[in-house]
Amino acid sequence: MLRGRARRGREATAGTGAGDDPLNAADPLDAAQERRVRAVLALGGVPQADLPDGVQQVRLRLLERAASGREAPRDVSAWAAVVASNLAMDWHRAKRRQERLGERLAALRQPAHPSGEDSSVLSVAVAQGLDELPDAQRQVVVLRFYADLPVRSIAEQLGVPEGTVKSRLHTAVWALRARLHEDEVV
Repeated sequence: MLRGRARRGREATAGTGAGDDPLNAADPLDAAQERRVRAVLALGGVPQADLPDGVQQVRLRLLERAASGREAPRDVSAWAAVVASNLAMDWHRAKRRQERLGERLAALRQPAHPSGEDSSVLSVAVAQGLDELPDAQRQVVVLRFYADLPVRSIAEQLGVPEGTVKSRLHTAVWALRARLHEDEVV
Protein backbone atom coordinates (compact mmCIF):
# COMPACT_ATOMS: atom_id res chain seq x y z
CA MET A 1 0.00 0.00 0.00
CA LEU A 2 2.74 2.48 0.91
CA ARG A 3 4.64 1.54 -2.22
CA GLY A 4 1.61 2.27 -4.36
CA ARG A 5 1.07 5.67 -2.74
CA ALA A 6 4.74 6.55 -3.00
CA ARG A 7 4.80 5.52 -6.66
CA ARG A 8 1.62 7.49 -7.40
CA GLY A 9 3.07 10.47 -5.55
CA ARG A 10 6.24 10.34 -7.65
CA GLU A 11 4.18 9.97 -10.84
CA ALA A 12 2.01 12.92 -9.90
CA THR A 13 5.00 15.15 -9.32
CA ALA A 14 7.16 13.74 -12.12
CA GLY A 15 5.76 16.06 -14.76
CA THR A 16 6.08 19.19 -12.65
CA GLY A 17 9.87 19.43 -12.59
CA ALA A 18 11.41 22.13 -14.72
CA GLY A 19 13.84 19.69 -16.27
CA ASP A 20 11.30 16.98 -17.15
CA ASP A 21 9.86 18.62 -20.26
CA PRO A 22 12.16 21.42 -21.40
CA LEU A 23 9.93 22.56 -24.25
CA ASN A 24 6.99 23.23 -21.96
CA ALA A 25 9.02 24.71 -19.11
CA ALA A 26 9.99 28.35 -18.96
CA ASP A 27 13.46 27.34 -17.84
CA PRO A 28 14.77 23.81 -18.38
CA LEU A 29 17.09 24.14 -15.36
CA ASP A 30 15.75 24.83 -11.90
CA ALA A 31 17.70 26.98 -9.44
CA ALA A 32 19.48 24.04 -7.80
CA GLN A 33 20.52 22.61 -11.16
CA GLU A 34 21.78 26.01 -12.29
CA ARG A 35 23.87 26.34 -9.10
CA ARG A 36 25.31 22.89 -9.72
CA VAL A 37 26.17 23.77 -13.32
CA ARG A 38 27.84 27.01 -12.17
CA ALA A 39 29.81 25.10 -9.55
CA VAL A 40 31.00 22.49 -12.05
CA LEU A 41 32.04 25.19 -14.50
CA ALA A 42 33.83 27.19 -11.80
CA LEU A 43 35.60 24.11 -10.44
CA GLY A 44 36.54 23.28 -14.02
CA GLY A 45 38.45 26.56 -14.20
CA VAL A 46 36.02 28.64 -16.24
CA PRO A 47 36.38 32.33 -15.26
CA GLN A 48 33.54 33.94 -13.31
CA ALA A 49 32.73 36.23 -16.24
CA ASP A 50 32.11 33.23 -18.54
CA LEU A 51 29.86 31.29 -16.14
CA PRO A 52 26.56 32.78 -17.41
CA ASP A 53 27.50 31.79 -20.97
CA GLY A 54 28.27 28.26 -19.78
CA VAL A 55 24.92 27.96 -18.03
CA GLN A 56 23.19 29.18 -21.19
CA GLN A 57 25.07 26.57 -23.24
CA VAL A 58 23.78 23.83 -20.93
CA ARG A 59 20.22 25.17 -21.26
CA LEU A 60 20.59 25.33 -25.02
CA ARG A 61 21.82 21.74 -25.24
CA LEU A 62 18.92 20.55 -23.11
CA LEU A 63 16.45 22.40 -25.32
CA GLU A 64 18.13 21.09 -28.49
CA ARG A 65 17.91 17.57 -27.12
CA ALA A 66 14.18 17.95 -26.51
CA ALA A 67 13.61 19.65 -29.87
CA SER A 68 15.32 16.79 -31.70
CA GLY A 69 12.75 14.40 -30.28
CA ARG A 70 15.01 12.62 -27.83
CA GLU A 71 13.54 12.09 -24.41
CA ALA A 72 14.71 14.19 -21.51
CA PRO A 73 17.59 12.77 -19.49
CA ARG A 74 16.52 10.60 -16.58
CA ASP A 75 18.47 12.78 -14.15
CA VAL A 76 18.64 16.29 -15.59
CA SER A 77 20.90 17.50 -12.80
CA ALA A 78 23.53 14.82 -13.47
CA TRP A 79 23.25 15.27 -17.23
CA ALA A 80 23.68 19.04 -16.87
CA ALA A 81 26.74 18.52 -14.66
CA VAL A 82 28.37 16.27 -17.28
CA VAL A 83 27.62 18.79 -20.03
CA ALA A 84 29.05 21.58 -17.86
CA SER A 85 32.19 19.51 -17.27
CA ASN A 86 32.58 18.99 -21.02
CA LEU A 87 32.09 22.72 -21.62
CA ALA A 88 34.83 23.50 -19.09
CA MET A 89 37.20 21.15 -20.93
CA ASP A 90 36.27 22.78 -24.25
CA TRP A 91 36.95 26.20 -22.74
CA HIS A 92 40.43 25.10 -21.66
CA ARG A 93 41.18 23.59 -25.07
CA ALA A 94 40.19 26.81 -26.81
CA LYS A 95 42.26 28.85 -24.37
CA ARG A 96 45.32 26.63 -24.95
CA ARG A 97 44.88 26.89 -28.73
CA GLN A 98 44.81 30.68 -28.51
CA GLU A 99 47.85 30.73 -26.21
CA ARG A 100 49.83 28.47 -28.55
CA LEU A 101 48.91 30.63 -31.51
CA GLY A 102 49.96 33.74 -29.58
CA GLU A 103 53.30 32.12 -28.73
CA ARG A 104 53.87 31.17 -32.37
CA LEU A 105 53.02 34.68 -33.51
CA ALA A 106 55.38 36.18 -30.92
CA ALA A 107 58.17 33.86 -32.06
CA LEU A 108 57.56 34.79 -35.68
CA ARG A 109 57.57 38.50 -34.94
CA GLN A 110 61.01 38.40 -33.36
CA PRO A 111 63.53 39.18 -36.08
CA ALA A 112 65.82 36.17 -36.48
CA HIS A 113 68.40 37.72 -38.79
CA PRO A 114 68.13 41.40 -39.49
CA SER A 115 69.57 41.69 -42.98
CA GLY A 116 69.20 45.34 -43.69
CA GLU A 117 67.04 48.33 -43.29
CA ASP A 118 64.61 47.43 -46.10
CA SER A 119 63.79 43.99 -44.79
CA SER A 120 63.54 45.37 -41.26
CA VAL A 121 61.04 48.04 -42.35
CA LEU A 122 59.06 45.44 -44.28
CA SER A 123 59.05 43.05 -41.31
CA VAL A 124 57.80 45.75 -38.96
CA ALA A 125 55.11 46.82 -41.43
CA VAL A 126 53.92 43.22 -41.92
CA ALA A 127 53.89 42.64 -38.14
CA GLN A 128 51.84 45.79 -37.62
CA GLY A 129 49.51 44.75 -40.42
CA LEU A 130 49.07 41.34 -38.83
CA ASP A 131 48.27 42.98 -35.50
CA GLU A 132 45.46 44.94 -37.11
CA LEU A 133 43.81 41.89 -38.68
CA PRO A 134 40.91 40.17 -36.92
CA ASP A 135 42.00 37.06 -35.01
CA ALA A 136 40.49 34.60 -37.48
CA GLN A 137 42.22 36.23 -40.46
CA ARG A 138 45.55 36.55 -38.64
CA GLN A 139 45.35 32.90 -37.67
CA VAL A 140 44.93 31.63 -41.25
CA VAL A 141 47.65 33.94 -42.61
CA VAL A 142 50.13 32.71 -40.04
CA LEU A 143 49.22 29.07 -40.56
CA ARG A 144 49.34 29.35 -44.34
CA PHE A 145 52.37 31.55 -44.93
CA TYR A 146 54.48 31.19 -41.81
CA ALA A 147 53.72 27.60 -40.83
CA ASP A 148 53.42 26.66 -44.54
CA LEU A 149 50.30 24.53 -44.02
CA PRO A 150 48.04 23.75 -46.97
CA VAL A 151 44.51 25.14 -46.95
CA ARG A 152 43.03 21.66 -46.38
CA SER A 153 45.14 21.13 -43.24
CA ILE A 154 44.25 24.56 -41.89
CA ALA A 155 40.55 23.86 -42.44
CA GLU A 156 40.82 20.50 -40.67
CA GLN A 157 42.75 21.94 -37.73
CA LEU A 158 40.37 24.86 -37.26
CA GLY A 159 37.23 22.81 -37.93
CA VAL A 160 35.99 25.13 -40.67
CA PRO A 161 35.29 24.53 -44.39
CA GLU A 162 38.13 25.05 -46.87
CA GLY A 163 36.14 27.85 -48.49
CA THR A 164 36.12 29.73 -45.20
CA VAL A 165 39.90 29.45 -44.95
CA LYS A 166 40.29 30.66 -48.54
CA SER A 167 37.93 33.57 -47.94
CA ARG A 168 39.75 34.62 -44.76
CA LEU A 169 43.11 34.36 -46.54
CA HIS A 170 41.91 36.44 -49.48
CA THR A 171 40.50 39.16 -47.24
CA ALA A 172 43.58 39.19 -45.00
CA VAL A 173 46.08 39.32 -47.87
CA TRP A 174 44.11 42.11 -49.49
CA ALA A 175 44.11 44.09 -46.22
CA LEU A 176 47.85 43.50 -45.67
CA ARG A 177 48.65 44.52 -49.23
CA ALA A 178 46.60 47.70 -48.84
CA ARG A 179 48.35 48.45 -45.57
CA LEU A 180 51.83 48.00 -47.10
CA HIS A 181 50.94 50.23 -50.07
CA GLU A 182 49.44 52.82 -47.74
CA ASP A 183 52.63 52.88 -45.69
CA GLU A 184 54.63 52.99 -48.94
CA VAL A 185 56.65 49.96 -47.91
CA VAL A 186 56.13 48.17 -51.23
